[in-house]
Amino acid sequence: MALSIKSRSRAGTEAGPGLTAASSAPRLHPSNLRHGSSAPAQSHINCAGINGSRMNNPQTAPPAGRIVSALPPAMRYPAFRWFWLGSLASVSGFQVLRFGQFWLIFQLTDSPLQVGLVGLANGLPAIILNLFGGVAADRLDQRRLIMVSQTITACLIILLATLTLKEVVTVWQILTISLLAGGVEAFDQPARRALYPHLVDRSALESAVALNSSIWPGTRIMAPAASGLIIAYASTAAAFYVAAAGFFVMVAVAYGLKLPRVTRTSRNSPYQDIVEGLGFMKRNTIFGFLMSMTFFSSFFGNSYIMMMPIIVVDYLGVGATQQGLLMGVGAVGSLVVAVFLASRSKMSNKGMMIIVSGAMSGLSVAAFAITAQWFHSLPLAMVLIVVVGVFNTGFTTLTQSSLQMMVPDDMRGRVMGFYGMTYNIRPLGGMLTGAAGAVSFIGVPIAIAVGGLAVAAFALGPGLANRTLRNLDSLLRQPPQEADAAVGGQPASSSASND
Repeated sequence: MALSIKSRSRAGTEAGPGLTAASSAPRLHPSNLRHGSSAPAQSHINCAGINGSRMNNPQTAPPAGRIVSALPPAMRYPAFRWFWLGSLASVSGFQVLRFGQFWLIFQLTDSPLQVGLVGLANGLPAIILNLFGGVAADRLDQRRLIMVSQTITACLIILLATLTLKEVVTVWQILTISLLAGGVEAFDQPARRALYPHLVDRSALESAVALNSSIWPGTRIMAPAASGLIIAYASTAAAFYVAAAGFFVMVAVAYGLKLPRVTRTSRNSPYQDIVEGLGFMKRNTIFGFLMSMTFFSSFFGNSYIMMMPIIVVDYLGVGATQQGLLMGVGAVGSLVVAVFLASRSKMSNKGMMIIVSGAMSGLSVAAFAITAQWFHSLPLAMVLIVVVGVFNTGFTTLTQSSLQMMVPDDMRGRVMGFYGMTYNIRPLGGMLTGAAGAVSFIGVPIAIAVGGLAVAAFALGPGLANRTLRNLDSLLRQPPQEADAAVGGQPASSSASND
């Protein structure tokens, strides 16, 4: 796939052809945080693009016409635009795949339990392997890692599509493919999150995070409807082939990206690299605390998603069509706030916004569950699920953008791998809520509400009491020498080295 884009720097010099990325503007350098090494990690960076041409001025987005200038800040960078479009195709393919898997296994077994096992089979390997995926993202070429992982996933989907087309597919085959795809995803997601910050200037990083966050709710609105139409008018196998095509689009886009060449050679074993990454987050308490908030929110505050069929049927008294509508309007709320944040180059009072959005996310989840039990009102549930989507997406976007702005480049993969586990832990939270809801005197709505209140309590208790989190803006604005003091202490020695 030949992607050729010409751009000019502020000085008026023309960049060479190819999808070149804006290299990072001055960030918090690895030595500015308690990385575990007394000296900055060294990397050899070759900033030459295709045919040896130099990259753009790394401090500015390429000048553009009125249309491009009206786009969100991150979208003004050609490389990021292509990356975003590739991610949109890939995530759409993933959504079509999940819809088709759930539909197919329900057709084969007529068992909701088997449907749940598909999600669990996809999530468990990601939980186990995400940290190793983060190590791979720090050690290997992230662009090639994305290409390989997306190709493997596409091939697995094609295998499932062919088995379905031949009418020989079985439950164990669906579960096995889900398990393998989940394992591959554990290497794909950290690489993606570690790569795209290099495609924009630091001032546009929050916009980039929000735009990436907007893909999931956006595809959650459209992809299931498209999947249903493909299955209805063609076949389930056809839906799987379409899903695989989305992954191949991302492969082509990643192939066209031209990034600074960063060579890092670690003398540690993968296990030692994981320990080093965990030690980094432990020493730099703001990372550990934001991770803890995110884990808490994902485990206790998102169980309503898995329990939605029970809420819809047993308490709202409606069916599958209304469930799809309910999830769709929730995704609209998520999309609106993601687009709003994407249009901003930066936000002030981010620490307090994280605390408030986390607390409101938990409270709105509790309100949704309790009102469903008390009032059995679908319109009220739709209003509240929009509120849930707004605050949940606001919390996750602000948290991830803060982590991305603070993390050193040579720790980015491991930190983002650990962060990615928060998404894969959701099925376990749903299973716990389902088990508690099965107890007759508790019920599913009460179990969901207790989880939501726990999330709010964590945000308003430990979150509000954390002075570093409350003053997060000052940490993000501080020059390098002061940022290290803000997170506390002197660096310790480390055996890691980058040649």
